[in-house]
Amino acid sequence: MAAVTIRNLAKRYDDNEVMRDINLDIDDGEFVVFVGPSGCGKSTLLRMIAGLEDISAGDLNIGERRMNDVPAAKRGIAMVFQSYALYPHMTLYDNMAFGLKIAGKSKAEIDSAVQHAAKILHIDHLLDRKPRALSGGQRQRVAIGRAITRQPSVFLFDEPLSNLDAALRVKMRLEFSKLHDDLKTTMIYVTHDQIEAMTLADKIVVLSAGRIEQVGSPQELYHHPANRFVAGFIGSPKMNFIDGIVAAVSDEGVLVQLPGGARQLAAVEGGALALGDKVTLGIRPEHLHIAAGQPILHAHFTALELLGDFSYLYAASEASEEPLILRVADSIKIASGSIIGVSADAGRCHLFRQDGSAVPRLAIARDPAAAVH
Repeated sequence: MAAVTIRNLAKRYDDNEVMRDINLDIDDGEFVVFVGPSGCGKSTLLRMIAGLEDISAGDLNIGERRMNDVPAAKRGIAMVFQSYALYPHMTLYDNMAFGLKIAGKSKAEIDSAVQHAAKILHIDHLLDRKPRALSGGQRQRVAIGRAITRQPSVFLFDEPLSNLDAALRVKMRLEFSKLHDDLKTTMIYVTHDQIEAMTLADKIVVLSAGRIEQVGSPQELYHHPANRFVAGFIGSPKMNFIDGIVAAVSDEGVLVQLPGGARQLAAVEGGALALGDKVTLGIRPEHLHIAAGQPILHAHFTALELLGDFSYLYAASEASEEPLILRVADSIKIASGSIIGVSADAGRCHLFRQDGSAVPRLAIARDPAAAVH
């Protein structure tokens, strides 16, 4: 096992800088997930760690060793790709043993490593089969088993579940968690799926346009996003955003004047804000409610998405460019075109400055009913 340390890492293709100012510490035995939209640089960063992409500037250390110029085969890593990359004419045993044979390991060492990996992945009863006789999930297990036999210091996974159907992805996520618990090896996992990131990671690295936006635990990113990008990316469905201006600031938080004249208190540290500053209020669908009393906004009901024991309600409002989304009870019944009022608790609101940066939330939740005058 080994820690991974990245300092001031950059990647350029001619004059085009695609990765810049990457600084990251990955602890020994940690499960870290790189997440972000397509083109954000997450796979490029993984390939730089693997040695499949040259490093244009900065330093990459695995353990105590600087790896910038070390060939991929000597970095002590094993990588599993989105495609299984199995040899179709070989049995599973031979696929998993191939790298060890090339490395000149003895027959006894190879057999011990393959049997051990197969047992961990519950495919020891399939070792005499060829890839065409397996399901997608079983093939991915073989690809992972081939990596395990190398006993690497660091595992690298590049969107390994993308080719699987939804039900199998859920099952394989549980398998990855168990695998990490069993092996206790440093794992770095790339995905565009923020649900995978939230359910698998000890630590999430959110990337956008070749930069790191925020690093933290799933709970930290969910409850304390550093900026509007992270707030909108982490969480499904994404956060609702409503533009407003600062109407008042007190120890209870910031009172935001919203379109239409209503006001909403956000329990954030507003000392650096001034009256009249333009801000954006952020409220997650699970924290936006149909108003029982005074609403902050009125919106036209447009659609209801039924998901079993709850539903997502969509409503159009002049206060937001995109439909507002509320998580509601599955029993709710609303006529098409109805106008609804919505409300939110102050302690559940986020606030973002014009540059997108988040205003820190108050450390101690205040009474949501508290008012600012």
